[in-house]
Amino acid sequence: MTRNSPNISDTSVFPDPVYKDTVLRPLFDGAKNHHAEGFRRIDRAHLVMLHETGILDFETASKIAKALDDIDHAIDPSTLVYTGEVEDFFFLIEKELKSRIGVDVAGRLHTARSRNDIDHTLFKLSLKDKIDWLSGKARILLEALINAAERNDKTLIVAYTHGQPAQPTTFGHYLSAAIEVLIRDIERLGEARRIVDLSPMGAAAITTSGFPIDRARVADLLGFSAPLRNSYSCIAAVDYTTSTYSAIELMFLHLGRVIQDFQFWTSFEVGQIYVPNSLVQISSIMPQKRNPVPIEHLRHLASQTLGRARTMLDIMHNTPFTDMNDSEGESQGTGYEAFATAGRVLDLFASLVSQITIDPARVDQNIRRSCITITELADSLVRIEGLSFRQAHEIAAQVAKSVVASHGDLPNSGYLPFRQAFAGLTQRETKLDEEQFRHIVSPEHFVEVRARFGGPASDPMREAIAAYREALLAFEKKAQRAADHEAAMAAELKLKFTALTGAL
Repeated sequence: MTRNSPNISDTSVFPDPVYKDTVLRPLFDGAKNHHAEGFRRIDRAHLVMLHETGILDFETASKIAKALDDIDHAIDPSTLVYTGEVEDFFFLIEKELKSRIGVDVAGRLHTARSRNDIDHTLFKLSLKDKIDWLSGKARILLEALINAAERNDKTLIVAYTHGQPAQPTTFGHYLSAAIEVLIRDIERLGEARRIVDLSPMGAAAITTSGFPIDRARVADLLGFSAPLRNSYSCIAAVDYTTSTYSAIELMFLHLGRVIQDFQFWTSFEVGQIYVPNSLVQISSIMPQKRNPVPIEHLRHLASQTLGRARTMLDIMHNTPFTDMNDSEGESQGTGYEAFATAGRVLDLFASLVSQITIDPARVDQNIRRSCITITELADSLVRIEGLSFRQAHEIAAQVAKSVVASHGDLPNSGYLPFRQAFAGLTQRETKLDEEQFRHIVSPEHFVEVRARFGGPASDPMREAIAAYREALLAFEKKAQRAADHEAAMAAELKLKFTALTGAL
């Protein structure tokens, strides 16, 4: 390889020491730490394909296979220290091959491939593994949420809008809303995996090759679902990166909103969530304080994950539509940090959701003080008394205003103001006695009468939980099919490569 222009005399030697330390060494360390196994698999799959297509005869392919096997046993990538003798990890393996079987034979392994298609294949192999790992943790959280929703399908809570008590519902109904978002987030991550699961190998530098390579065969041996069709796209279209980190960004943006609610609900003033002692830290100076700090850690770790995922999108912004370093080694390594914090959030959130409980006394107190069942009083007046909703709403508003002014609560302090408001507006007496009034404004009635599709009552909640479990089962089956395919292809690659070494 020549580095000099024919018209310029240059006696400098590659690599420049500063370039070596600031660029080449970090890239080498990233490759050995994250992609050594990917290099190994790509070399073997490409070699098997070269032999099966007749591009390499058995004798040549066998020499290369034995040398690769020897390198695999002789070199532990984790112990390697970058010296600058070679440009990168790829050239290190090629150097080792040459030292064992000579330049001519060793160089034949690189027939019809480039570092361009190799690099993107490496990144996709790594991303697939990380997506599968993260998706598994997301499914664990999903199951924990479903179990908690089912366990709390009748557990009353105060639902808030704009930071104010709004209506009663159940904790199970609230969690079901979070479950549905998480299901969609897992689907988005699965769609990103589908994009990642297309092999770039065989694109070579840009335009494939004049050799009769079999791109589909290499894709199979590497566990991909298929080769990515357009060869330019293989080395230029980094949407496999942007789709992955977009999905992660959205998942943790959405989880962060639920985490923020939990933080609010554990405050002393609200107190409707109780966090057990195992997840509470005590102040070093104020012994009365129970600090549910795991929720704070969830919040900032979810934000860190979102920020790291968004960083990947920012790196890709305004880059040229071609092979470029912006999308490669060090950027991919930056993205892997998002996976690391993401996994911590999913693990901790699943544990938290499995252990927290609702404080019924605080919920009851807050419901009574806030008059949040008053909407059902208005609805019932429409159904029972035949009023228009606007008339009923005006009566209900007067009742709530009176109860709040007296510092009372709706069931115990609301009937007399209700009778007065009703008579004043309608010029007649209400049909409701005090016992009926108490029933109508009870939170239990409020919830059970809302039995429409998607509501908090028992029947729609049972249907919802069943649907969520069905979705979880579908995710599990899909993940198992993918894992089985990966395992089968890994076994086939091992068998075909071992045959080339003559060990069978």
